Amino acid sequence: MDEQAALALIGDRLLAAGDDCAVVDGQVITTDMLHDRTDFPDGTTRYTAGWRAVGASLSDVAAMGAQATAAVAVYGVPEFDAEDLLSFVDGASDVCTAVGAEYVGGDLDGHDEFTVATTALGDVEDPVLRSGATPGDAVCVTGTLGRTGVALDLFEQGDVERANDLFRFEPRVAAGVALRPYATAMLDSSDGLARSLHQLTAASDCGAAVESPLPIDERVDDVADSDEERRELGLFVGEDFELVCTVPEADLAAAREAVPCPLHHIGRVTESGVTLDGEPLPDRGYSH
Repeated sequence: MDEQAALALIGDRLLAAGDDCAVVDGQVITTDMLHDRTDFPDGTTRYTAGWRAVGASLSDVAAMGAQATAAVAVYGVPEFDAEDLLSFVDGASDVCTAVGAEYVGGDLDGHDEFTVATTALGDVEDPVLRSGATPGDAVCVTGTLGRTGVALDLFEQGDVERANDLFRFEPRVAAGVALRPYATAMLDSSDGLARSLHQLTAASDCGAAVESPLPIDERVDDVADSDEERRELGLFVGEDFELVCTVPEADLAAAREAVPCPLHHIGRVTESGVTLDGEPLPDRGYSH
């Protein structure tokens, strides 16, 4: 059973779930788990691991249009190393500071594989859900796509300094807060743009027609040998942690002015189906 099937199985029993965060009394809360084999390639520093692990949960908070307030982490390793532990805490603390939140601790445990579980909290009175998109809305995405795919390739090449730099993304908390008055639906692109579009349209019972060119990160050209590989890195690898949202066309200019990063208009909400340049876009992406 893959992640999507597991989520569908438990969805009816967890009515507060289904978006990037659960909403409880004016706060949002989310949790994530990352571990060595699937999330931290050889060469990932503990500082980067702390930054990226906590950043993943902060990105979920951003997707709700909430202001992140605090994060904690569970840190499990086969054998504790003082320098590694302090580096992890520094990374976790620094990514929180970057978005106006605070890293406030967590738990330590022994584990047969380096494993991190993170939880983040945020404040919001009127969160943005995945379920509010309406046909005619603009489909938008922040930043650029494919950065994580480039990092994974650089890790394989042994260029770990550049790879770690690309792995340390800044969660789009400020952008999420700025989009909250305008966005009708929103989520983060942790599973890739293609799957994110399918998730958003399924929640909103609509479709999306997306058009090229997409905002592919210029560094993708450093590792992509073909247009097909470039497309793969931009659409399906995932873990870029950008925001994918829908905005009424009438509000698009104001939203772009409010958001403190590039906001790209890549398509429009339709009645059904998810397409790229008129062709069906596969529901494929990162699988946890």
